[in-house]
Amino acid sequence: MTITAAFVLFAVIWFLTLLVVLPVRIKTQGDLGEIVPGTHAGAPEVHHMKKKLWITTGISVVLWVIIAGIILSGVITVRDFDWLNQMEPRG
Repeated sequence: MTITAAFVLFAVIWFLTLLVVLPVRIKTQGDLGEIVPGTHAGAPEVHHMKKKLWITTGISVVLWVIIAGIILSGVITVRDFDWLNQMEPRG
């Protein structure tokens, strides 16, 4: 795995994790009963963004270490995903 591939893998894992973490424990204007005129009741009021970014980074590091370890160890290779047998046979 090249350095670029490792960085791209981490970035993909980080953004996917962020999308999972963002809606956790969010308090909307509708929940608090203080809806600002012209905004949606589902707009976040308390979002704890800094804490969520740290949680996202921590989870992403753990997942990246596991996935990169699997890739570098060779337990799973590209050939494992060749379900249509389109790759050349091993020489």
